Amino acid sequence: MPLALFIVVQLYFLIHILWWIKYNPSSTSFMRQQEAILLEKNPKFVLQHKWVAYDRISNNLKRAVIASEDDGFSEHEGVDWDAMQKAFEKNKKKGKVVSGGSTITQQLAKNLFLSGERSYVRKGQELIITYMLEMCMDKERIFEIYLNVVEWGVGTFGAEAAAKHYYGISAAALSPSQAARMAVMLPKPRFYDKNTGSAYLQRRSEIILRRMNSSELP
Repeated sequence: MPLALFIVVQLYFLIHILWWIKYNPSSTSFMRQQEAILLEKNPKFVLQHKWVAYDRISNNLKRAVIASEDDGFSEHEGVDWDAMQKAFEKNKKKGKVVSGGSTITQQLAKNLFLSGERSYVRKGQELIITYMLEMCMDKERIFEIYLNVVEWGVGTFGAEAAAKHYYGISAAALSPSQAARMAVMLPKPRFYDKNTGSAYLQRRSEIILRRMNSSELP
């Protein structure tokens, strides 16, 4: 019975991924979780999210996100095993799961279907979904979905909503410095939404700004 249930769950994920090759996801597991939390605090809360096509997202942001989050995105098959090993060693030292070593594809797998819980069971499921995504979609489609659904602040999801939230402009109009700053927010978006004056955010943004030109876009 457990094996049959496991297979059914994997088929559920695969069917959604096949559908999203052509059609855009209207929401994600992360969106629904955060929306439920924020609605409890404020019944009038409205999630900020608007889908835009890949070519309507600034190349500055694409390059910045790759430089900051996953500089091997265009070459790897979904998983950076060296980064995973380093994360495992870090977790072992800490005695708990504090780092995942996730690629952009792994982050997308987690955002679409899973939760923010840190555990090796969840990580295993994330890896299976990651390989499904890489098998079914090209890199550009994976990146397009990621940029449109990733969390960028409190109740703010996707590049278009984030660009409007932080700068009052569209995702297509982001400058290199604005894009670098947004990319650096991704690991802790809710924290940086409330701490936009962070000294680390400024320092890290300057580093990403210098690295962006060498980012290879899918």
